[in-house]
Amino acid sequence: MPDQPLVLILTPVKDAIHFLDGYFSSIANLDYPPDRIAIGILESDSRDGTYESLLTRLPDLHQRYRRVGVWKRDYGFIIREGMPRYEHSIQVRRRSILAKSRNQLLFRALQDEDWVLWLDVDVIEYPPDLIPCLLETQRQIVHPHCVREYGGRTFDLNAWRENGSLHMEQLRSEGSLVPLDSVGGTALWVNADCHRDGLIFPSYPYGIGNNKIRTQNHWLGEIETEGFGIMAHDMGIQPWGMPLLEIKHSEH
Repeated sequence: MPDQPLVLILTPVKDAIHFLDGYFSSIANLDYPPDRIAIGILESDSRDGTYESLLTRLPDLHQRYRRVGVWKRDYGFIIREGMPRYEHSIQVRRRSILAKSRNQLLFRALQDEDWVLWLDVDVIEYPPDLIPCLLETQRQIVHPHCVREYGGRTFDLNAWRENGSLHMEQLRSEGSLVPLDSVGGTALWVNADCHRDGLIFPSYPYGIGNNKIRTQNHWLGEIETEGFGIMAHDMGIQPWGMPLLEIKHSEH
């Protein structure tokens, strides 16, 4: 219906060719009109043909959705063979580049949409009514609960409260909607005007000395989605989490 809000789904990708079929299939199964959905994807530093595969899908995607954009921006960041992407020694650089990728994608893709849904390509399951559920909260920033097994432990540990001591799995007993200090990016719902007003993903340490950041980072600051959460608070915007609305992340 024409009065339904316009939604922009944004996804930065890298070496994601094996996830693309499932990613687009899940979006196609959303209980939301495709002519009210736009999709934006930024590919960076892939070595598996992700960008080329995305380009071949564009004609069909253009026919289904309101607007689709695919962009390429390389940063020269390659994780050596055999090193897990969560290796501690590379996290600052890795997440700084991911923040830059998110901001690049946001500035290229956002037009007249009302809402932005940040959605990682390796989120493999979520309910078809995800968008209506997020809209019903009537909150400006909302983060569903990303797990690897339904009812299990939190996967996206970037969503936290109490200086990083509480994650979503520990907040289930508080109900369906809980305040957060920080958010993750596996699935993140943002009112587009928050972005237009200046809310971005810091690619640099942000919030040094802020009493909400993790204790060990009190004089270091937070970056990427965690920096985003702290910046939201500084702008007077409360992020929220949905511990009972679970989405499933790939095992890999």
